[in-house]
Amino acid sequence: MPAMHGRGAERLLDVAGSLHLLLVEDDAGDAFLFGELLTEVQPDVRITVASTLAEALAAFRPDVQCVIVDLTLPDAEGLDALRQVLARAPGTAVLVLTGLADAHVGVEAVAAGAQDYLVKQDVDGALLSRAISYAIERKRADESERQLVEARAVSRENARLERGLLPVPILNDRGLRHHTRYRPGRDRALLGGDFHDTVETDDGAVHVVIGDVSGHGADEASLGVRLRMAWRTLVLAGHTGQRLLETLDAVLEHERWSEEIFTTVCMITISPDRRSARLHRAGHPRPLLFGPTGVQAVPDEPRGPALGLMPGMRWPAADIELGDSWGLLLYTDGLIEGYAGDGGERLDLAGLIEMAQAAHGGGRRGDALVDGLIAEAERLNGQALPDDLAVLLLSRGGS
Repeated sequence: MPAMHGRGAERLLDVAGSLHLLLVEDDAGDAFLFGELLTEVQPDVRITVASTLAEALAAFRPDVQCVIVDLTLPDAEGLDALRQVLARAPGTAVLVLTGLADAHVGVEAVAAGAQDYLVKQDVDGALLSRAISYAIERKRADESERQLVEARAVSRENARLERGLLPVPILNDRGLRHHTRYRPGRDRALLGGDFHDTVETDDGAVHVVIGDVSGHGADEASLGVRLRMAWRTLVLAGHTGQRLLETLDAVLEHERWSEEIFTTVCMITISPDRRSARLHRAGHPRPLLFGPTGVQAVPDEPRGPALGLMPGMRWPAADIELGDSWGLLLYTDGLIEGYAGDGGERLDLAGLIEMAQAAHGGGRRGDALVDGLIAEAERLNGQALPDDLAVLLLSRGGS
């Protein structure tokens, strides 16, 4: 039988063990009987006894797994006592004790948030032990469900926010076809550190950008969105080329949280007559050019380093002849860093060109071309590509 030791109004039934209960009962005889019944079936239980609600609220500790409260106390009665206990211990299982005459109050208590109720006159050791175990497990289940609901709500809100941050191209030329795919590397995310955008300005030029913030995670996704928005604002304000990249580099310097963060960028400006383009690359993979004679990568030079590496850099331009029918495929390195089969080699640019030639030669265009390249890269990799991935295909004519 557990021994009671005085500690002011609070009495401890000290038995070493993992289960810790708080009994709120003003009748010393009932409290003693409760301890006797429970320790017969669970001898390792530890019980803290409080004779008033005030003592119970003061005696509550985080390791208490279940509070058992009589709904008739000197300083609180009925559901008011229960509400105060629930407010003090929102994550703890609560059992209420009632008499035969007020068993209906127990039902009301369960509706108000208690896990279960017991009629004092019907209690024996086995029933008491089962009720406590049930209350604790039900509370755990309730808490798990609550956390799941909260997580789903947060996930839905995050998804809504992220969808609002994804780019909507500003493109009025119906002679151009615009196809994009975007896959964050993070589970259950809509945004990654990669970004892309397309803007047609009043002079008829079409500006395209794709970029990749180093690292993975929500911080990188946030930085990618800020850089994309900065790029769009600068383009709409009339900035292009070296001046735009210098400003974007300054934005990155001020917005990043570490000097180790850098960003690769590729941007192309299509001339109003759609027959030529100007390319700037800042440490980014080479785009592919689709034409009547096949698929090739744009020239490797000239180019500049990634943004954020060092101040005062130059990003020279490369002029590209497009002709009447063409396609430009911009992508982030998530598309080419997977394996190229079982040999352990990476797909890399050469593998992508081979895949693109096969797909283009087989008549794939637009969405079918982009989806086919991603699917083939994943097949060769043996699983989903783990890195953030962005692909943008802009085309004109039959290419």
